[in-house]
Amino acid sequence: MVLIIFSINIVYVTFFTVRMIMTLKGFRYMAALVSMVEVVIYIVGLGLVLDNLDQIQNLIAYAIGYGSGVVIGSKIEEKMALGYITVNVISNDESDYLPRQLREKGYGVTDWDANGRDGGRQAMQILTPRKMELKLYKTIQEIDPKAFIIAYEPKTIHGGFWVKQVKRGRLFK
Repeated sequence: MVLIIFSINIVYVTFFTVRMIMTLKGFRYMAALVSMVEVVIYIVGLGLVLDNLDQIQNLIAYAIGYGSGVVIGSKIEEKMALGYITVNVISNDESDYLPRQLREKGYGVTDWDANGRDGGRQAMQILTPRKMELKLYKTIQEIDPKAFIIAYEPKTIHGGFWVKQVKRGRLFK
């Protein structure tokens, strides 16, 4: 019984975590489908725990399964890499070499001259699918190992030459 409760809760919370992240990233319909499976698993698991509340090991298995499900769900979402990121890069190299190299590799780069504490800089903003995030970082670091990089997830994307490709999910294919 302990193993069953533990396993059911891992599956339930994994679905819960993935559904929550999908909802936050705007994948409403996929999240709704996941939630239908999630609620069935939840009811079965909770029923087993409530029927066997007299045994503390069942409650402990439920709690450990819950925590494990959060970790597993987060790892699954990380592998799914839903959505896009915006990466801001600041380079000490004031030339257009880095933005030009990134554009040649298919990235959409907006760049401008900037000023830092120690003088001129090249600032860039790059939109990329999250699936390409690590590859982008590696590319930037190969070209400019001292580049300063900040990344965040945009909530809304509107305008620009990439909008149609972004909305259709056709970047880097």
